[in-house]
Amino acid sequence: MISQHQFDKELELIIANALREDVGDGDHSSLACIPATATGKAKLLVKAEGILAGVEFAKQIFTTVDPQLQIEVLVNDGTPVKYGDIAFYVTGNSQAILRAERIVLNSMQRMSAIATKTQSFVKLLEGTKAKILDTRKTTPGIRAIEKWAVKIGGGENHRFALYDMIMLKDNHIDFAGGITQAIQQTQKYLKEKNKDLKIIVEARDIAEVKEILKNDGVYQILLDNFDYQQTREAVALINGKCFAESSGNINEKTLRNYAECGVDFISSGALTHSVYNMDLSLKAVL
Repeated sequence: MISQHQFDKELELIIANALREDVGDGDHSSLACIPATATGKAKLLVKAEGILAGVEFAKQIFTTVDPQLQIEVLVNDGTPVKYGDIAFYVTGNSQAILRAERIVLNSMQRMSAIATKTQSFVKLLEGTKAKILDTRKTTPGIRAIEKWAVKIGGGENHRFALYDMIMLKDNHIDFAGGITQAIQQTQKYLKEKNKDLKIIVEARDIAEVKEILKNDGVYQILLDNFDYQQTREAVALINGKCFAESSGNINEKTLRNYAECGVDFISSGALTHSVYNMDLSLKAVL
């Protein structure tokens, strides 16, 4: 996984790009009618049930826009919320609060939706050893906050990007000439480049699981679109030699069944690509 320093830099880039996109050369609506020295107070109002996420990120956004803004947090990230709850108050320069408003709301609405969906998956897995993983199926440019939201919801982060883990999927295997060739070439590459990256290999059927297991150094086998019986058979073959991950069109109805097959992880792109934003508003306190 990426370091905390790298992650923090990603957050800085997201905020900078959001300000470039949304503010540009100025919030002329606010500049036109609100004195530059005016101060005010606003509250983050929750208008739906779910798991709140993005409070800490909102603090970063506000203080990037204006370090003098003061945020009083009432509800922390990861807390269940309901209609009418107030997550925080922000006090300070009125123009600054309004510059940050939409970026804060867009981020928190998205993050809260992801955290809410993730926690619903986590609850379905209770009593099994399986953990829910996210994927790289994220919104371009804001992956860091979407994966952060998964963690807030109780899930686990898979690789962050192409650079922090090796994942040999079907196309890699086919282009490389087969599973063993792909694994061996990968291990040679990592040695030559002096890189220490975990290797995950995708299997499309039981025969491929058997071939993967003939090679040392594989951290995890991804069982792609296996049915329940195939998954149980694969887990028995793997027998703790490496981790087993189920993936491919797994939803709320099938999640528990795959977990009960004995896999260590279940990855789901739906955590980040199939959610509806939580309804939140930033309202002036008069």
